[in-house]
Amino acid sequence: MKVIVVIPAWNEERTIGEVVRSVVNQAKVVVVDDGSGDRTAKRASEAGALVIRHAANRGLGAALGTGIAAALRLGAEAIATMDADGQHSAEDLPAMFDPVLAGRAELVIGTRFSGKGHMPLIRRLANRVGNLVTKIFFGIRVSDSQSGFRAFSQRAARELIIRTDGMEVSSEIMAEAREKKWRLIETPIRAVYTSYSLSKGQGFFLGMRTLARLTIHWLKR
Repeated sequence: MKVIVVIPAWNEERTIGEVVRSVVNQAKVVVVDDGSGDRTAKRASEAGALVIRHAANRGLGAALGTGIAAALRLGAEAIATMDADGQHSAEDLPAMFDPVLAGRAELVIGTRFSGKGHMPLIRRLANRVGNLVTKIFFGIRVSDSQSGFRAFSQRAARELIIRTDGMEVSSEIMAEAREKKWRLIETPIRAVYTSYSLSKGQGFFLGMRTLARLTIHWLKR
């Protein structure tokens, strides 16, 4: 079975090489360099990834769309997405892919609310807000709607339509799952929090901007 891991990355030269090396023995890796101004693309390529570059920074949603489309062109039967900052562990990839490859799910979400790692309080609160907004706007309840660690079946990847460019894409994927009646499973993952990975997440103002974009997206649906 051909499994491919898509990693969107923007200015991640510090961690991307290690992340790619942790994955390449399990799956082919596609890194989408989203207009980085550093050596992200070089580090990813040296570590064994196929690198696709955006000429300018377009946002998480756009990078995921580019990476998933590329994985489908490469013949992927299952596609996982991971963050580039080292937060996700490649050891959890089998648990993400197995339900898809066994035909039990079209979408698997790696939940950080599992006891396998301690989520900082501010992240926990922000995620609960994201879960609530996802439930109110799109009618789907999950424990970790903002998780960047996911696995898609080929069917789900082909049906997925990403309309948003930014971080609101996480909630949009949940909306797609409900609308297209994908079988969804949540599986526990271990999140690795470092000062670096914490610095890469959503701050207050970015969170408010994401909420505003989600509201606009909901009104348009």
